Amino acid sequence: MFNCGVEPLNDYFQVRVGQDMRRRVTACYVAIDNATDQIAGYYTLAAFGIVITELPPDLAKKLPRYPTVPAVKVGRLAVDMNYKGKKLGGAMLFDAISRTCKSGIAAYALVVDAKDENAAAFYEHFGFQRFKDEPQTLFIPIGSALKKLAGNWRPLAQTTAS
Repeated sequence: MFNCGVEPLNDYFQVRVGQDMRRRVTACYVAIDNATDQIAGYYTLAAFGIVITELPPDLAKKLPRYPTVPAVKVGRLAVDMNYKGKKLGGAMLFDAISRTCKSGIAAYALVVDAKDENAAAFYEHFGFQRFKDEPQTLFIPIGSALKKLAGNWRPLAQTTAS
């Protein structure tokens, strides 16, 4: 059974993700250990909008003067305790960036809500910036994210709603 050590993330994956997928409010992707068939981690993606005035002025001035710009939100990202320290979180984050870019749907940035300071530091390590008024919410422009993509990450499997 999946256990990342954070009960709300475990509960979401075990109980609610299927409902959210059937309602078409999120997509869930999983990393599976091929040797054991165990779920090693998961993340979710959903449509999102960033109010342009929430972006740093140097970035906002380069964008059209729309009230919001399109983005993709990583709603949850979790790694099973048995797979911590194996860089799976970074691989899933890169997979999320890759999927966003390949979707054909315009998105200016990827947005995340960090659960705590350790999570925020994890995202900052990959180039995410904090929103000024919401320090636990971070973003990375897709153009910057593409520059950080390294290696050739294999896409993870998408879960199916049951």
